[in-house]
Amino acid sequence: MTELTTLTLAEARDGLRKRAFSAAELADAHIAALEQARALNAYVLETPNVARTMAKDADVRLKAGDARPLEGLPLGIKDLFATKDVRTTACSRILDNFVPTYESTVTAQLWRDGAVMLGKLNNDEFAMGSSNETSCFGPVINPWRRAGSNTALVPGGSSGGSAAAVAARLCLGATATDTGGSIRQPAAFTGTVGIKPTYGRCSRWGIVAFASSLDQAGPIARTVRDAAILLRSMAGHDPKDSTSADRPVPDYDAALGKSVKGMTIGIPKEYRIDGMAREIDAIWQQGIAWLKDAGATIVDVSLPHTKYALPAYYIVAPAEASSNLARYDGVRYGLRKS
Repeated sequence: MTELTTLTLAEARDGLRKRAFSAAELADAHIAALEQARALNAYVLETPNVARTMAKDADVRLKAGDARPLEGLPLGIKDLFATKDVRTTACSRILDNFVPTYESTVTAQLWRDGAVMLGKLNNDEFAMGSSNETSCFGPVINPWRRAGSNTALVPGGSSGGSAAAVAARLCLGATATDTGGSIRQPAAFTGTVGIKPTYGRCSRWGIVAFASSLDQAGPIARTVRDAAILLRSMAGHDPKDSTSADRPVPDYDAALGKSVKGMTIGIPKEYRIDGMAREIDAIWQQGIAWLKDAGATIVDVSLPHTKYALPAYYIVAPAEASSNLARYDGVRYGLRKS
């Protein structure tokens, strides 16, 4: 059944609806895969019993022709998302054995649409990090290696467990969060697709907060189409989040494939920094060439305030983090020792 883990999320969705295999078989294949790949340390909590129960329910709906958008598709959940009756720690000893009595809005919407939970994924402690080495459960190992070397590589962070699990085919897709690059950077490090949606598109309710004005949930998946499918379920207005955007959720999957012919695309000169690695510059140029070949007009633009972005981030993010983490004082939340 290992071939089932090689499917994209879209392929698995279509295969389930055609009854080419069952949701139970799909779940079991991924459970077996993650058991064989524990050396990567992508999962901090495996939930095989939960997965099998959810897959069994999915098979009932599939057989009845009542499939929901994500029916029977096994996902990994970053340990920053509260999952009802399933341990959620933000990969910190401060929350140690915290078991929420509530579900985050994003994960609730995934379960609403029929997804199956394989377990909780590793991340930098409280999502603060860019290499997934600060987790109390230990570092995540990137499944990729340099050519000719077996030296372990970092998967990026803070959503390193999400990215590594998707890249290693230990789930069809994963939830992640991005405050200052925590979806985009690990996706880049692992050859996966990550989207940080526009702020407010996905509810922050039930996600352990880092910097509230910057945090945003999004998917990590194997393909652009898979990410689009997941984002449609994750997104949506939530009255429990005052920053949630009250706007309709588009069918991102259906929108794929639209031509860029006739579009004008700006390339900011400030993003071409001095000292950029030659291989990165080559990839940058290849991307520009692809857009031109597809019929887009490329123009140079300037974003002069770019130089202030990182300094502003390092003022806003630590300030909001210190405020948010003040609740973990051993009185209101968190580990308390006399």
